[in-house]
Amino acid sequence: MNKGILSGAVLALWLAVVSFMPPAEPPFALLKLYMSGSFSSELQSKNDSDYFDIRLRMEPIWSSSDTEFYLYVEQAMNTSIDKPYRQRIYRVVKESEDRFKSYIYTMNAPARFVGKKGDDAVFTSITPDSLKVLEGCEVILHYNEKGQQFEGATGDRTCPSTRSGATYTTSKVVIGPRGMVSWDQGWNDAGLQVWGATKGGYDFLKK
Repeated sequence: MNKGILSGAVLALWLAVVSFMPPAEPPFALLKLYMSGSFSSELQSKNDSDYFDIRLRMEPIWSSSDTEFYLYVEQAMNTSIDKPYRQRIYRVVKESEDRFKSYIYTMNAPARFVGKKGDDAVFTSITPDSLKVLEGCEVILHYNEKGQQFEGATGDRTCPSTRSGATYTTSKVVIGPRGMVSWDQGWNDAGLQVWGATKGGYDFLKK
């Protein structure tokens, strides 16, 4: 058989397949996909005793749009899943095709949301205007197309904290298809770290 004819046939077949491939997800849709689900730092805790086994759930709630979505976020130690130490609602807003902002909110009577799925009726009992935003604690995210991931952080000294003698907190995050690395640290007025991991962020693998 003529190799030129074979190569031409293969090329034609490849072009036909590519033409029917669905378009790649835009970054904002990827961000929602990557952030939604259940995550665990179990593997990291087994490899490094300086890290705890923490479970993280991020449940989409309410209706989303092309420019924003909401997540119910719950963090707990593996030994006390039913007693999360952090409950928040994130509002993620698209500012441009590669820049996004995640606003952090608290809610009243958070115990009623423990363990609930995003479509649970309990979330109809609250609305976005009933939430309290944590001023200065929003995370600015940028899409790294080459790395196929999102990278972000809070502002410098913008997020207040009173935990363990801290006056402000910083957060850094990298979000990708395998999960996310999240590094929260508390600092005092002198710029000394008073709580949080010191060697690097928590590596939450998607389950």
